[in-house]
Amino acid sequence: MTRFRLENSRLLEVTLQNERVMTRAGSMVAYDGQMKFEKAILGGEGLFGALKRRVGGEGFDLMTTSGTGRVYVAQNAAEILLVPLQNDRIFIESSSVLAFDHGMRSNTVFAGLRGASSGQGLFTTSIEGTGNVAAISDGTAIALEVTQSEPLFVDPDAFIGYTGNVRQEFVFDVNWKTLVGRSSGESYQLKFTGGGIVYIQPSERR
Repeated sequence: MTRFRLENSRLLEVTLQNERVMTRAGSMVAYDGQMKFEKAILGGEGLFGALKRRVGGEGFDLMTTSGTGRVYVAQNAAEILLVPLQNDRIFIESSSVLAFDHGMRSNTVFAGLRGASSGQGLFTTSIEGTGNVAAISDGTAIALEVTQSEPLFVDPDAFIGYTGNVRQEFVFDVNWKTLVGRSSGESYQLKFTGGGIVYIQPSERR
């Protein structure tokens, strides 16, 4: 497993020892040692995943970095969230993926109304296995716990991803104020129940 370390809150250092790592295309800002960079033609998800993304009109390009040395990764000075997984899985907004260990499995998952409402596209990404996942966040990401007794409601534009045994629903806030134009502006939310962690950013996508 490659070593992920935050050089600072907006710069990720990945140490490779004759290893490979998947990173968002164009995110490399510096490296030392012997490195090779190759575009991941199928986005790390196989032909079916690539076709689903193309049908959904999503742009999610990955590159494979291999070799021995250190590579530094960033994306538009966004804050970086590290999520270590141990035989686990994270569901994460495709636009938030920055890097993950090459040995982990990624897949394309239908996001339904959530993706359509937030402008993130019809599909999202799942990454599973043992290793590190790095996500980008507009501001420092917040981890919120979901329990059986305490459901969590999240604005779709603030959602980054979740881990654990979590169920997700898309709920509308339709009442007379909404119908006459006096709503709060938060007319739909994501409802999370079960047990796990939901990651959000302290900002809304525009």
